[in-house]
Amino acid sequence: MRKIFLPLTLFLITPLVIFISVVYLSYFSYKKTGSSFLSNSNQSVAFAALPTIDNSLENQILSKDSRVENLREFLNRYESPLEPFSQKIVESSEKYGIDFRLIPAIAMQESNLCKKAPQNTHNCWGFGIYGGKVTSFSDYEEAIETISKTLLKDYKSLGLITPDQIMTKYTPSNNGDWALSVSYFMNQLQ
Repeated sequence: MRKIFLPLTLFLITPLVIFISVVYLSYFSYKKTGSSFLSNSNQSVAFAALPTIDNSLENQILSKDSRVENLREFLNRYESPLEPFSQKIVESSEKYGIDFRLIPAIAMQESNLCKKAPQNTHNCWGFGIYGGKVTSFSDYEEAIETISKTLLKDYKSLGLITPDQIMTKYTPSNNGDWALSVSYFMNQLQ
């Protein structure tokens, strides 16, 4: 009998407690707002639109800064002497309208980012090196400027933009490995 009495009491008391709670909440809601929380009142609310913020300049600056920082990290990871010239590489590529990733990618392919370049030439790009001829630059800034300008004048202006296209003139006897490597390093800089 006791086993039946306990569940029966629970099922009778629970609805009673819920009903009393609803009435209690309704009373305090009415007292506070003048309407029951159960009523279907439409309160008019005015919403104001927030002014739009044009972040295009900020986004553009962050984008430019992130390219320099990504390049700096890439060059630092490979302990390249070009690391202090990250800003110059990005600026020079913008000046001549070329992909900034192309300059370090070619340097990586040609000289392991200047580690295997001819000594005291500042020529990390294999630029003008054939036979016994070696093109030298006074410093890395001059080299970056010259390489960027040449990529525009002798390659981009002829429609040679991708590593595959550039390879046909830059290193015509190559079997395609040059373009694959340059593309690989460009992808690392995205």
